[in-house]
Amino acid sequence: MALETWLIKVKKSISNSLDTARSSIPNSKSSKHKSNVGVLSFEIAGLMSKLLHIWNSLSDKSIIRLRDESISLEGVRKIVSNDESFLLGLACAEMTENVRLVAKSISRISKRCQDSNLQCFDRWFDEFANSGHDSHGWVLSSKDMEAKNKKMDRYVSVTATLYKEMEELSTIENSLRKCFQCKEHESSIKEQKIIDLQQKLLWQRQEVKYLKEKSLWNRSFDMVVSMLVRSIFTILARIKLVFGIGHGYPSSLPRSLSASATVHPTENPNVCNFVSGPLKSSKPEENKDLAVRFFESNSKLLKPPPSTLGAAALALHYANLIIIMEKMIKSPQLVGVDAREDLYAMLPSSIRSSLRARLKGVGFSASDPVLAGEWRTALGRILGWLSPLAHNMIKWQSERSFEHQNLLPKTNVLLLQTLFFANKEKTEAAITELLVGLNYIWRFEREMTAKALLECSNFNGLLNSQSSS
Repeated sequence: MALETWLIKVKKSISNSLDTARSSIPNSKSSKHKSNVGVLSFEIAGLMSKLLHIWNSLSDKSIIRLRDESISLEGVRKIVSNDESFLLGLACAEMTENVRLVAKSISRISKRCQDSNLQCFDRWFDEFANSGHDSHGWVLSSKDMEAKNKKMDRYVSVTATLYKEMEELSTIENSLRKCFQCKEHESSIKEQKIIDLQQKLLWQRQEVKYLKEKSLWNRSFDMVVSMLVRSIFTILARIKLVFGIGHGYPSSLPRSLSASATVHPTENPNVCNFVSGPLKSSKPEENKDLAVRFFESNSKLLKPPPSTLGAAALALHYANLIIIMEKMIKSPQLVGVDAREDLYAMLPSSIRSSLRARLKGVGFSASDPVLAGEWRTALGRILGWLSPLAHNMIKWQSERSFEHQNLLPKTNVLLLQTLFFANKEKTEAAITELLVGLNYIWRFEREMTAKALLECSNFNGLLNSQSSS
């Protein structure tokens, strides 16, 4: 009886503390002038992570790698394009599109700000995207941007820790509720469990409270949106500087991207000196239409031409097909008849037709080791430039899937490094070549295996006949 009374007191105590915690959350109406981001801190941390990722992809080192490695991939040159200006335009357009998507989320959150200028972020961002006019001096210097990035990185880290600790807090609370409901044979055991869980709950609440103070949770909308706005303005300025965007699209990247080529504030706060020229001089009321054209012009570049795999919606399918063939070519002796049939079922009609034409008149025998070796060399050479594009396609798609859309990308893979813009006819010709070669070495392996088994059988038969005699 005494135990039950004690348990009821503990339960009431926990219930009252939970009610107190809930009541301590500020009402949005009563605290209108000092509204904290609260649970939106996790989304905002995700936006900060994306901005940090984009900024890092615009560093001197990353841009030099883009110019000297990414657009120089053999596969890109063979089946995407050999035009450096076109490839740089694709890279610029994709980065700009990523910025536009983040800006869209910032615009939604900015409506909760008290600062009228932050509330109109989308308008000022559109104006800046067009004319380069930074009416509020939101573009940061290189030094200030690095300091801002370190601050955002700390906020992202602490907010991520807060998320984990809040999940742990929820787990402890659920365990405590279950402990009250369960029926233990030993009342003393149940009592000790409740005491332990209550102590853990107390510590965990203190930890969560501390992290809320240190993270984005207790920061105002004006404060966090101001950080996001300054960051995204500076990033767009960096894109314009790196790719030389003025009246058109980049024809080539600057050959020297030293530290002095970073974004610096202009002496005139209304004009950005790092823009090679305004897209079009305009009146303020025309900015909205002009901005739409600016971002739409980038979006149009990302629309694949009719001759590409992206336009045919085959890029991801062909990437999976190439990766499967790559595995089969590495170990043809392990490929069964069912696996071959499954592979054939994946082929579109166009590849099936070209494959039948290539295999027409080919003999059934595949016993030439020299020819098999030549085919292996040829297939390795094709996969050497085709396989990276297929794997990049899978990476790019997986990072933009619904499940991972709020997560930070783990790679800097761009669309131009995938099969999305690959020429359909050239890609299918390469795949057909892989299939013809795979067909030969597969049959060669089967014949060699059958021959070895036959010789082994004959040898065993000979041994048996000798032993019987």
